[in-house]
Amino acid sequence: MPEQTGLAADYFQSYSAVGLLAAIGVLFVAVAFAAGRLLRPVVPTTEKLLTYECGVDPVGEGWAHTQVRYYVYAFLYVIFAVDSIFLFPWATVFAETGYGATTLVEMFVFLGFLAVGLLYAYKKGVLTWT
Repeated sequence: MPEQTGLAADYFQSYSAVGLLAAIGVLFVAVAFAAGRLLRPVVPTTEKLLTYECGVDPVGEGWAHTQVRYYVYAFLYVIFAVDSIFLFPWATVFAETGYGATTLVEMFVFLGFLAVGLLYAYKKGVLTWT
């Protein structure tokens, strides 16, 4: 039974190190926020309490219509940017001996899926800027 107590102490000692590090991190953040609150000047004025957006004073309502098309462009960009990241590991595996033909076929299948997606977006008229 004494061996199990020593084993449990070693087991929980690693968790205590993580807990101590987490407590120090929380304490560091709390001290930083408290120091910021104590050291900052507090001079509220009407200009400081106004809503401020991109250097322009707010005029009119807070609602603005935005076309969904811009989000589709951003979404397509993210998809193709992330997918292009997969080309770099493929290039390193392709250089290894014994993987050449297999990885080449897999990458053309992958690029085929990307091409079908791009063709679909083109056929739907998503890529035309109006």
